Amino acid sequence: MQPTFCLAVFSHAWPFVILTVCVAAIVLLITKLRVHPFLALLGVAILAGLLATRGSLPGEPEKSHWVQAVETAATELGFVCGRVGIVIALASIIGVCIMESGAADKVVRRFIAVFGEERAGLALLLSGFLLGLPIFFDTLFMLLVPLARALRVRLGKDYTLFVLAVCCAGAVTHSLVAPHPGPLAMAEALKVDLGWSVIVGTLISIPPVIFGWQLTKWINRRIDIPLRETAGLSIAELQAITDRPESELPSFMASVLPVLLPILLVSSASLAAAFGFKETLGGLYTWLEFLGNRNIALLIGALLAMALVARQKRENAAGLAVLLGPALETAGVIILITSAGGAFGLMLKHAGVGEAIRTAATGREINLILLSWAVALIMKFAQGSATVAMLTTAAMVVGVTQGTQLPYHPMYLFVAIGFGALGFSWMNDSGFWVISRLSGFTTRETLRTWTVLAFAMSCFGLLETLLLAKMFPFK
Repeated sequence: MQPTFCLAVFSHAWPFVILTVCVAAIVLLITKLRVHPFLALLGVAILAGLLATRGSLPGEPEKSHWVQAVETAATELGFVCGRVGIVIALASIIGVCIMESGAADKVVRRFIAVFGEERAGLALLLSGFLLGLPIFFDTLFMLLVPLARALRVRLGKDYTLFVLAVCCAGAVTHSLVAPHPGPLAMAEALKVDLGWSVIVGTLISIPPVIFGWQLTKWINRRIDIPLRETAGLSIAELQAITDRPESELPSFMASVLPVLLPILLVSSASLAAAFGFKETLGGLYTWLEFLGNRNIALLIGALLAMALVARQKRENAAGLAVLLGPALETAGVIILITSAGGAFGLMLKHAGVGEAIRTAATGREINLILLSWAVALIMKFAQGSATVAMLTTAAMVVGVTQGTQLPYHPMYLFVAIGFGALGFSWMNDSGFWVISRLSGFTTRETLRTWTVLAFAMSCFGLLETLLLAKMFPFK
């Protein structure tokens, strides 16, 4: 009797041992040993398979458990890559073309023209929010920080405000809105509709951005950081940016179309399906469904962006290929990391971690929104990458949504994880150093400004999510 009891306890506890070992391995590999995130995530995906009980992996017992652990991890990596690879690559193309064509500069200038130079910080915030929808955060910051520095040269004040305005909008969209890799993979793992995730992620990020903007103005009044020389652009070159003729830039509509059209197509297809317009639209829905497919929508945006940069810079196909090469190389690394993270999540599922979490939560008053946010926050603090934090946390909680009647829509878990991954940016976060080095902030200044802002916005986002889930559960 006693051995049987001990065996039962061991079998129930073993998935949590696997989870603990794998998370500890990720943190150790990435933060201490400085292993590349792709190799770290792939390694722990295989480790999860090796630690799983025999017979739990697909294909056993035809092949040995060890061989099947490796092959299952590879298969799951390929599955996730097939779902997210094209989207990430096309989003990267859109981003680089918007930068190279001058479209991003045009968007910022139009906002400044509308709001005036006295509200230049608000103009940077709004343009950063719009451009941050398809452009990865590090790239967005590299793109807009020269404009923030140029505004400081022109106005002679509010440099802290301008830098944090760029961070405020871009970081939230990076954590909540596809086609950014973290939200894209989370939508896939949690089985929430991608089009709805874009709509909800965009809308639900607005209140934290407004809150962050108010906090940014408060920080700016108390911490006046001077403009310093940094690598890349000298202060003299910044002046040249502000003097660039408007005639050299594309029109505003041409500048925003590659960004907004894919979002509208994907969202329209999801809305039509959700509200039962398939029969009403008839054959038109077939076209809308095709054009609203995330791969096709992003392809249309990429073609528009490439046409824009080709016209502005008078590039032929060979010139475009050279221009897009580095962007696709960067996208390839992101795709590998995202796919390895997705494979890790699926291997945890095969190992029974999701089912074990669901069983442990049954009958207990556990707020999964708070739990999801806290786990993502801890993972971000521990290893630095918001994308890895989102992937790992989604892998942990995905089992809870299967076979369990949540009191709210799973989209709220998606949002909670995104806000948690935003939460604690410090010295182990590459984005922290991008902000610090390119803006000329010291480490202490970055901690006192950006780290405080990110954590406050994360907490505000958690409160917003809890409130909305209570008021509008959408079960």
